[in-house]
Amino acid sequence: MHIQHLIFDLDNTLYSSTADMDKGITFRMLSCVAEFFHISYDEAVSLRAQKLPGFSTTLEWLRHEGLTDPERYFSQVHPQNEADELPPDPALRPFLESIDLPKSILTNAPREHAERVLAKLNVTDLFTSICDIRDCNLNGKPYEGAYRTALEKCSGTIDDSIFFDDQYKYTDGYESLGGTAVIVGTANGAHLNSSASSALTAKSDKAAHRGRTLRIATIYDIPSLLKQAAAL
Repeated sequence: MHIQHLIFDLDNTLYSSTADMDKGITFRMLSCVAEFFHISYDEAVSLRAQKLPGFSTTLEWLRHEGLTDPERYFSQVHPQNEADELPPDPALRPFLESIDLPKSILTNAPREHAERVLAKLNVTDLFTSICDIRDCNLNGKPYEGAYRTALEKCSGTIDDSIFFDDQYKYTDGYESLGGTAVIVGTANGAHLNSSASSALTAKSDKAAHRGRTLRIATIYDIPSLLKQAAAL
């Protein structure tokens, strides 16, 4: 495989899933669910776990249920001070600089969230493009259009780009297009079930070749991963 581009998910991929930011986003998201359905927080946790597998994001599910103001949702889930929940990672910038390949972001969050995270991590200028949920008409990963839009923005192709994410649901979507995806970390949720896969992702027979998913513990394992991928 001739690797030309690296496309990264943002949350729990560029930074550890143990960061307080992940807890904060999840808490605020579930609070929105509780408010929308007029139920308790604990009931929101249970309801979201039941319903989310059939949708790309919590936002898509809530819109399906009648939510009409996604911008209010974004402002509640991603307040201006959210980056305070993210610890700095001084090693990240020199590490990314050492990887001489164009890098871009594909996130199911809004652009302002991505910009805050990249700024807090001091790596904004190391990414050539950001593809956010608005760029995808609010239908993010694992819809085919999300990956296609990200590839167009970074001038990459399925054949020359690797996609990194912390959830199987989203690496499954990229793999179904025939691409090489990489799971980052260990707490990655479940694979798409058959009904969700047919609804949310491209069918595997649309791919020019069979995709694959590799795995690394953290993004700091990328150098060895790139050697492995180059030999495929």
